Amino acid sequence: MKVIIIRYSEIHLKGNNREFFESALISNIKAALKGFEYDFSRTNGRYVIRNFDETRLDDITDIVKNVFGVHSLSVAEEIDSDYGEIKRAALLFAPAAGSFKVSTNRADKRFPMPSMKVSAEIGGEILEKHPNLTVDLFNPQNVVNIDIRENGKTFVFSQIIKAVNGMPVGTGGKGIVMLSGGIDSPVAAYMMAKRGMTLRALHFHSFPYTSMQAKQKVLDLAKIIKKYTLHLTVDVVSFTEIQTVIHEKCPEEYMITIMRRFMMRIAERIAKNNNAGAIITGESLGQVASQTLESLTSTNSVATLPVFRPLIGFDKDEIIEISQKIGAFETSILPYEDCCTIFLPKRPVTKPRLSAVEKVESVLDVDALVENALANIETVAID
Repeated sequence: MKVIIIRYSEIHLKGNNREFFESALISNIKAALKGFEYDFSRTNGRYVIRNFDETRLDDITDIVKNVFGVHSLSVAEEIDSDYGEIKRAALLFAPAAGSFKVSTNRADKRFPMPSMKVSAEIGGEILEKHPNLTVDLFNPQNVVNIDIRENGKTFVFSQIIKAVNGMPVGTGGKGIVMLSGGIDSPVAAYMMAKRGMTLRALHFHSFPYTSMQAKQKVLDLAKIIKKYTLHLTVDVVSFTEIQTVIHEKCPEEYMITIMRRFMMRIAERIAKNNNAGAIITGESLGQVASQTLESLTSTNSVATLPVFRPLIGFDKDEIIEISQKIGAFETSILPYEDCCTIFLPKRPVTKPRLSAVEKVESVLDVDALVENALANIETVAID
């Protein structure tokens, strides 16, 4: 029988609460495979999917390898722990050329042959059938794995498919991620979901200064992120009034700083309304004027919740590499402007003093502007 073996990631380091993390991972795997028919079992530090439609094998493995908490998976043949059956299955997985070795794990000590003898005997059978192969015990091009389990069954497989690792989503609290249409924020969302955080997204839209295509671009990015977060809702906040008032009443060089402070206030209100314990941004230290230490300090000063910046020490090339890996890059670089590009000052202040920022901001009716923005939220559930 063809089966899929799933191995989990750092959950094995957990102590008395390991059951909580395992249950979350199992629930997430099943949620990701919604719509598929299969049997799922849990045994001895691994999970096994059986009785699935083998024509959907690639679809299933592609989905499971992107579930946070999964370390790796293998497509295996499950057989009775009988030497003849093991030999037959091993020959199916044997390469036709190159170097190889046979690696045997004998978890069932009742099996009459020790693991080294199984490997040697099966290796000899493979060489007899494929005389052009060479044995390499230290750096083989191919490995035939034999896993003899305690329940009288054996798994035989050759490939170990690397998965995303991390912690199961839902085990690390809940956060609001500020999702722009750029490269950085989707990567920040991915990084925090990888640490088990459940996410809700927040996007600031400045129609008519920004187009409806810009908004759709963000929703398309949210669909890509949902592949990893399992569930995602996007709150779209109209930011036009706030940006217009800042532009009219505040010195140009402080516009970005004041704008970011408003975003943080709104994000915190939405976080508290949705029982979220943190705000997440895609900021990287020194990348732009609003991401200097002084600018970040000014932004943080209006928030009481922790602000997570998972990309703070990354350079742009590192961020782009992850963006490409998760499939977001091509969408992120589509040429639709987001609200951060509206009314850009020629020379933004890069080291704002908090006292100066507060003085500039004092001419604004901050509370009223925040309330107006919160009263006009469009909530989009990503399918």
